[in-house]
Amino acid sequence: MSVKVDVTNPGQFFACCGLLELADRMWSAAEGWFDSTWFHVSAGGELPQLISNLSQAELLQLDPEDDTASPILIGQPFRPLRLDWWHDERAGGKDLKVWAGTMESFRIARAMQNALRDQRFRAANLFDVGVIAYDPDNEDKKVEPFYFDARRGPNAHSRDVGFSPNDLQMTTTAFPAVELLCLVGLQRCLPRRADQPRVYDYYTWAVPLLPSLCPAAVCGLLPHVGGLGFRFENWYRTGQRKHKAFRSAIPISNPR
Repeated sequence: MSVKVDVTNPGQFFACCGLLELADRMWSAAEGWFDSTWFHVSAGGELPQLISNLSQAELLQLDPEDDTASPILIGQPFRPLRLDWWHDERAGGKDLKVWAGTMESFRIARAMQNALRDQRFRAANLFDVGVIAYDPDNEDKKVEPFYFDARRGPNAHSRDVGFSPNDLQMTTTAFPAVELLCLVGLQRCLPRRADQPRVYDYYTWAVPLLPSLCPAAVCGLLPHVGGLGFRFENWYRTGQRKHKAFRSAIPISNPR
């Protein structure tokens, strides 16, 4: 399976890592690699089947008392996967958390998952399909995404648009495939911290790799796999300096 990807969008990059993770948990021994504007996965099935399964997979909130940051379990038909990287202080996952305040991680994840039932997400351009996401328990309520997709961040701050969309509770187009698959991808593949606060590096790779090798490749620790390096900021998108968003990445001039 192959998907179109903008590797300068960190949300899309880590969504590719999530796609490979789920393919491996669906069919085992999956391998993935980048090729210019494409991400390829060699697996025992096809993209439409994988996305269809993800859109209907078992999703569990593991801590019923914590709506904002509970770990999440993705179950059948995948080999179970616990998502809790935003609690990881040692490896830096906690600093990558973009949502805050009243944003509920499980509710957002379910809304993004529900949106994937649209047939448009069965194609290679699924990262570019934008929709307004709705709460599956209340179809009249719109749900804002996590803000992993770098196309949203520059349009979120009041300095840029002249008013605060967050304060006005405005709802805008989300990219559910990027948001949900990035949430999955960051569980195994965290970027490398740069020497500045909230700034991170990541690297593509050009040869087929199993998911177990991807964390090293993402951090630029496999010098013989080709690929390119990029740097991005987990940027404060509101004046309260709580809510964040991934910004577009820039190439690293001296990779590895």
